[in-house]
Amino acid sequence: MKKFFGTKWILMLKIIPVLALITGLKVATHYFGIEFLTFSAFFGALISANIFLIGFILSGVLSDYKEAEKIPGEIASNIDSIADEFIYVHQSKNIPASRAGFDYCRKFTDDLLAWLAKNIRTRNLMESIDKFTDHFVAVETASQATFISRLKQDQAAIRKQVLRVHTIRETSFSESAYAIAEAISILLVAGMIFLRLEPYHESLFFVLFVGFILFYMLFLLRDLDNPFSYYEKDSVEKVSLRPIDDLKARLEAKVAKFDN
Repeated sequence: MKKFFGTKWILMLKIIPVLALITGLKVATHYFGIEFLTFSAFFGALISANIFLIGFILSGVLSDYKEAEKIPGEIASNIDSIADEFIYVHQSKNIPASRAGFDYCRKFTDDLLAWLAKNIRTRNLMESIDKFTDHFVAVETASQATFISRLKQDQAAIRKQVLRVHTIRETSFSESAYAIAEAISILLVAGMIFLRLEPYHESLFFVLFVGFILFYMLFLLRDLDNPFSYYEKDSVEKVSLRPIDDLKARLEAKVAKFDN
């Protein structure tokens, strides 16, 4: 379905069942003559207020999303820097520990991708970050103090970013804000289903249009709220892992430097 329609249309396809339900209920209320509400200015005011609330939630969610976009690149940069330091030690001192440290960078990159897919638990990945220290100690005698200091800074940065990703994907922006936005949207659409507006085809069009806008935005907010949802098949708005995939390719290419 994604290949045929394109990723950007997936959310629209997901709300088709909701729109079908709204259509069925509107047709039923008209057929049985139970459209007991009359149009007033309050409907427009409530729709505007709900759009304002959804916009408020969207601004908060987007700020987290924009921050999340930077994280894969920052983690990839830190791992790349650590790997380059091990290459430097190999080229200057040629000790076996430098190759072991470099290979661990490659292994950690694989563990990181597995963790993002939720195939590894966060506490296990944190333990993998801690194990970098063993490789730092192994090359300490063949390096300078500033060398170890740079490695520890990169290790601390990776740990910080991993914890940030964990927080973002395990915590919603504001469940209370979502609850009120969802409740108002459902009540508004329910009110329009029972709204008597002539001609009938216009009332059907407006209830579907309003329902489409409100429910699409609610689906979009939920999707944007977790930009690291690689483990969810129907998720659309995910930040790119291209920097980490490119890092993996670069590390594979750099292995040749240890064979020279």
